[in-house]
Amino acid sequence: MEHMVDLDEVDDEANTIVASPQRTGFLPIVTNWFDRVFVGIYLFVALELFWMRLLEQSIPLSVCHVLAIVLGVLIVWRG
Repeated sequence: MEHMVDLDEVDDEANTIVASPQRTGFLPIVTNWFDRVFVGIYLFVALELFWMRLLEQSIPLSVCHVLAIVLGVLIVWRG
């Protein structure tokens, strides 16, 4: 004997499940903490590469480290 599943009933059950609330910050997308950490790390790497290529001759790389960490913390905290 085959067990039949009512797909309309399954859809109704899926719609009643309450998802965890998503934060919205200054980023133009809805994110959770992992997304914001990923964006912060990505920004850190991109900023470091940009700095080493164009600005390291005039401004030390340690300034970039501080700036990238501050931006990363801001994105994770407020993003």
